[in-house]
Amino acid sequence: MHIGEKKIKILFDGGIETTCYPGTKIKNIIKKFDSLSNIDSLGALVNNEIVSLTYPLEVDSKISLLTLSDSHGYRIYRNSVSFLLTKATHECFPNMVLEIKHSLGNGFYCSFDDITSKPAISKMLAEVEIYMQKLIAEQLPIIRSKLHLEDALNYFSSKNRKDKCDLLRFQNPSKIVIYKCDTFIDLAHGVLVDNTRILSEFKLLPYEEGFILQFPEKAYPARISEFHGSKPLFNIFKTYKAWGRTIGVKTIGDLNEIIVRGNYRELVEIEEAFQEKKIAEIADAISLKRDILKWVLIAGPSSSGKTTFAHRLSTQIKVNGIKPVIISVDNYFVDRDQTPRNENGDFDFEHIETIDLKLLHEHLKLLDQGETVELPFFDFIKGKQLKSGKEIKLEENEIVIIEGIHSLNPRMTETLPKERKFHIYINALTQLNQDNDTRISTTDNRLIRRIIRDHRARGNRALATIQMWPNVRAGEKRWIFPYQHLADIAFSSALNYELAVLKPLAEPLLAEVKPWHPQYADARRLQNFLKKFSTASIFPIPHKSLLREFVGGGIIE
Repeated sequence: MHIGEKKIKILFDGGIETTCYPGTKIKNIIKKFDSLSNIDSLGALVNNEIVSLTYPLEVDSKISLLTLSDSHGYRIYRNSVSFLLTKATHECFPNMVLEIKHSLGNGFYCSFDDITSKPAISKMLAEVEIYMQKLIAEQLPIIRSKLHLEDALNYFSSKNRKDKCDLLRFQNPSKIVIYKCDTFIDLAHGVLVDNTRILSEFKLLPYEEGFILQFPEKAYPARISEFHGSKPLFNIFKTYKAWGRTIGVKTIGDLNEIIVRGNYRELVEIEEAFQEKKIAEIADAISLKRDILKWVLIAGPSSSGKTTFAHRLSTQIKVNGIKPVIISVDNYFVDRDQTPRNENGDFDFEHIETIDLKLLHEHLKLLDQGETVELPFFDFIKGKQLKSGKEIKLEENEIVIIEGIHSLNPRMTETLPKERKFHIYINALTQLNQDNDTRISTTDNRLIRRIIRDHRARGNRALATIQMWPNVRAGEKRWIFPYQHLADIAFSSALNYELAVLKPLAEPLLAEVKPWHPQYADARRLQNFLKKFSTASIFPIPHKSLLREFVGGGIIE
């Protein structure tokens, strides 16, 4: 009944205006307009909040429909196909545990419990894929709903889903958001599509001891590109996943249990010692080639911890009797007015030509020949490259550590002999999962790090950091990720405990992003994610920790 009820105003991107009664679902409005119903919509932004197409509108709303080409839409698609994979695995192999572990190439790396035989995996994948296509052909609705917390715990307990119960154990809302498809239920970790029919583009590909769940390209939704995995990155994930099992920290629920039991300080000590051991192993690998190596090149995306890693690696190299010299590529930036711009006319700080390549090439060549050079200094406030007055000349037992996002790009060090270079790729490759079939995004981990650091060190609000993040990501995809396979070795700066520490620092910053800001969708998503963590203190973290680069009090300050 709508008698006497006032209608609300709806404005779609593109200018379509209409009205409806409160409680009307987005999908029902879309049906009324051919130009909207012809769009392959996966979800929508309603007043800058990500919602499903079954979302009931309650107030005047501005709506943007989300497709695969949009970053929010792409996330919805990946989450929805993962949900479908989980349902299919559960129904084809009820006693099998599916683990969706981490991103790799253009997909997610997954595994079936302890099944590592390639013939067995291939056979299982064929059965699961046929079943997924059957579910798609049946055009089953995927329904967002809520369960009382007790009912949710009872349901997942009856299905032997300890990972789900552990995640819910430290949450106490009266109701839990779930998604249901036919008789299958899973926790809601983000918005999903409203029907299986739209999920036809995916591929299951056997890889190593598991398989890759591949997704279509954002720019070409009907095409799935050839898979290109990075062996160094995969090996790092494999090592850290095994480490997580060893210390009993696979999921957020495991971490929360450790914090609540009072074993957090011990976890910090173990994690930091493990990371120190890995840095020492890299230093040892460099020392084995000390007769020919002269240049250690460290690259990685934003907020991966390159600067602190370089200093800690320097210390370990000293332990091996070699004197390191650290050069930061940031000091070779061109003057601000010479910085390249992107297609929108904004400064493209990820572009390789933000570096004064001519001067850098000249200095590297001279240093490699035993000559003396005066290093530049970049004044970030003035946006000017200045002379530092600091001269260096490499002695026989010295090695140079160069850190910068482009250090794996051959163009940056093309004047140096290949055999004298050692390449390291660093990223925050978190092994922690939300639950067995829900990964934690490495990109989100880095964004949370950067929000905190930008506020602490530069006075930037979370709004500004999130606003610039799409440009950062675009630059990484163009200038950093294509060269990660050139690394001689990879290193993960992620710490299993860190998001519990970052939570209380990030939450008030994210709360400053309001619904009228376009960045609200990402801020809200990160807030909901961080709610799942118990809070941990900053105080047990050692000053040399890579995490200190973001929360303050580290060795580089």
